[in-house]
Amino acid sequence: MTSGKTLALILALTPLTSVIAQTPQADDAHTLIATLKRPAPARTPFAEARFMRVLDKPLVVSGELSWLGGDRLERRVDLPTKETATIADGQVTQQREGRKPRSFSLERAPQLKVLLDSFVALLGGDPSRLADSFDVTVAHAGSQWTLTLKPRDPRVAKQIASIRVDGAGTEARCMRMEEPDGDVTMDLLGDLATKMPDAPTRDAIAALCGGTP
Repeated sequence: MTSGKTLALILALTPLTSVIAQTPQADDAHTLIATLKRPAPARTPFAEARFMRVLDKPLVVSGELSWLGGDRLERRVDLPTKETATIADGQVTQQREGRKPRSFSLERAPQLKVLLDSFVALLGGDPSRLADSFDVTVAHAGSQWTLTLKPRDPRVAKQIASIRVDGAGTEARCMRMEEPDGDVTMDLLGDLATKMPDAPTRDAIAALCGGTP
C-alpha cells in the first residue's frame, strides 16, 4: 500500500458555515459531526479489509487507531504483522517490525493531508476541517446514519473517489474508502472490529456496518 492508503482510516480550512451552511443538508451534517467529538487521546480498535482488483483475496489487518490530539495520529497494526504509522509535526513515520523507521514530509502526500483532515474532524467534532477538502452529505435511517465525503481537489480525487462513514447515535462504526480504479478499503471500528469475518466479502462487511443504502 502507499502511505496515503495505509493511513486512510486515520480521518487551515475555512469555516463550514461560510461554505455550505446555506442548505438544510449542510446544517444536518454540521450537527452530526459535532456529536462525534471525543476528548484526546481517543483510541479505537479497527479491523480492515482491502479489496484490490489484482488480488483474489482481500488484505486483512487489525490493530488500533489513535488520535493523540491536534494533528497527531497513530495507526498500529498488530495482525498479521506488527507495524506502526504516525503523523506528527507534519511528518509521517512508518515503523515495521525488524526494519528501520521510515519518515517523510506530509507535504509529499496531499491525499494523506486530506485524510488527516477528515479523521481529525470526525474525532474532534469539528465540521470546519472538512469544508475546503470535501463535499459533505449525510443520510439517516432511524438512529443510523451515513456520512459521505467526496474530495474537491481533482488531484486527490484521482486517488480517493469517496469516503463513507456509517454509524449509529454518536458512534462511527465503519469507514469505507473507494478508489477511482475500483479498489475498496473497508474498516470495522470499535466493538465491531472483533466481528470481521475470517473470509470477508464486501457484502458481508456492508451488512455488519448497516447505515443507509
